Formats: sequence, structure tokens, C-alpha cells
Amino acid sequence: MVKVAVIEDDAPTSNQLRGWIEAARPGIEVDQWFNRDDAEAAVARETYDLVVLDIELGRERHAGVAVINAINKRGGTPVLVVSGMPASIYRSIMKALDAWDYLQKSDFDEGEFSETVLEMLRASRAHAAPVATATPALELSLDPLRQSSPIWRGQRVNLPLTAQRILAVLYEKRGQVVSYDDLFQVVKSGRNRDNVRKHVSTIRDAFREYDPNFDGIENVPMRGFRWTYP
Repeated sequence: MVKVAVIEDDAPTSNQLRGWIEAARPGIEVDQWFNRDDAEAAVARETYDLVVLDIELGRERHAGVAVINAINKRGGTPVLVVSGMPASIYRSIMKALDAWDYLQKSDFDEGEFSETVLEMLRASRAHAAPVATATPALELSLDPLRQSSPIWRGQRVNLPLTAQRILAVLYEKRGQVVSYDDLFQVVKSGRNRDNVRKHVSTIRDAFREYDPNFDGIENVPMRGFRWTYP
């Protein structure tokens, strides 16, 4: 039995997320918690395959951070943060706390949420024996299950799951032009060129946090993108 916790203080939002999870994979057991104390007690007592949580719980603006810390003490449970706080600010903070992904409430729909949940559950089940591939000369390491962030020159690159999937395709076909149509296959919502370009821009910006001279992704006009490093 797959078991998921939804930690969200707003009851209608909590019920919506629960409904989406149950629709995505029938048979999942979903526990709902609405405040920090109950959530911390639950993650200490129960074994969850996935925890979906908000950062703000009631009047506690960063209660979710405390809950993540409690989860990390037990180790290994993937956390999906779903918050109204700006992703541009909080995604890197949540990644630093070992949250697996961050969705901003105003920027996703049921399809993207469900696909993210299912992918995290698949990765969680396979987490016991991950196999990493690496290119030592470039110091780039990619996890084929996409359950953890890429490693670039010894630093973890904070990327959402869709951007990680795009990076994996570009790297797998390095030296070749990857068409927009091919990239649409790994973008679960917003399958258009503007959205793909935004994801590629996110990848570039993330790499440039650690390597300001990073230029490993070439834009091929009217066709797609190419990973240019060996």
C-alpha cells in the first residue's frame, strides 16, 4: 500500500490535492494533516512514501520548514512542497532542505501535479539502488531516475523535475539537435515552444550560479536545442 501525507492548513486545498492524488493512482492511502504539531507527530510515527506540504500552516509562516526537518531526521522520504510563495525565491531554499520539488500554487494544474507525484513515487520506490551516470571530465552527474538534482562541478544544481527531464534528454543526445517535438515528450503541461524555452533558460541560470561562463546549451533557431559539451 502506497501511503501519502498531505500537510495543508486550508481544507478545500487539502481535499483537492487528496482528490488529485487518489485519481492519479487508485488505491493510494492519503492522510491529511492541517497544523504543524499534528504533522510532526505523524511523520515521526508513520512511514510515508511521499509527503506533500505547504510552507505556511496557520499563523506559522515557515512551519513547513520545521516539518521537513522532522522528516529528514528519519531520512529518505521525498517531499513535494506546494506553496503560494514565489518559486523564484523558495525553490532553491526548499532544495537546500532536500525537498524533491517545489510547485507554486498559481502556476500548475492537476496534470502537472499528478505527473510530479507519480514520478516522485516511482523514484522513491527505486531509491534503494540508484545507478548514477557521470562524465568525470565535465564533472556532470545525472541520476537516471531524476530523484535528485544533477551535480555540476561538485555542486548540486537546483532544478524542478521538468527541467531535469529536459536536461537529461539534451545530455543523452549531446552533440545532436534535440527538436522541440522531442522535448514536448518530457513536458507534461504547456507543450509549446515558449514554455520549453523557459525551461531551458531555467537550466542555464541554474548552471550559471556555479559556472558564470556556462554555455553548454546551444539554441538552434527554428529547430530546438543542442548540448554542446562532449
